[in-house]
Amino acid sequence: MLLSVPLFVNCIVKLWPPGRRISFLYLHTRLVYHYRAMRVVEKAQLMSAPEIDRTLQRVAHEIVERSGGTKHLALIGIVRRGVPLAQRIAQAMRGIDGVDVPVGVLDITLYRDDLSKVAPQAVLRSSDIPFGVDNMDLVLIDDVLYTGRTIRAAMNGLFDLGRPKRVSLCVLIDRGHREMPIEAQYIGRTVQTTDTEIIEVRLNEIDKEERVMLVDRVES
Repeated sequence: MLLSVPLFVNCIVKLWPPGRRISFLYLHTRLVYHYRAMRVVEKAQLMSAPEIDRTLQRVAHEIVERSGGTKHLALIGIVRRGVPLAQRIAQAMRGIDGVDVPVGVLDITLYRDDLSKVAPQAVLRSSDIPFGVDNMDLVLIDDVLYTGRTIRAAMNGLFDLGRPKRVSLCVLIDRGHREMPIEAQYIGRTVQTTDTEIIEVRLNEIDKEERVMLVDRVES
């Protein structure tokens, strides 16, 4: 649930220790000023289109090698950009083993911890896993690994569907700052970031452009 700036400020003022109350107008003015003063700037391009392609080819080979082939192997793309990444990796695997590795789509919105705080009309994208997951070697595919909360939610979603033999994680970018004991077994690139920096993965299928950017929130 999102609070408007006035409502959010009013809550803070009410919870502030007695005798140290700050005025609504002062806090509101400071927050609005800070919000408006922040802007996003591009700092660096981390990966070009050819680099993304080479990385996915490498990751596809690593998955096939560690899995001992493609038998019982399936990929699960996490909405949104994990889906085209999973489809590309499956295509690369077809060139390795000549086998069509199945690809599923997992929508984790239904499994978030804070679902009770989301309005009933929240948009839910459909999940499509056209195969059984029992005793399968599954690889979750996502674009960026950050706190680990998204992956934990995805794991909960998978185990609601069945009992796979093994679940691995593959990400294009690992940016650190984990809040949970979750690590990727297949990583395209590891990038050290600050709390204010953002990794933007842009793919042709969704963004009509192909690159990975490092951007930062800075004060104007």
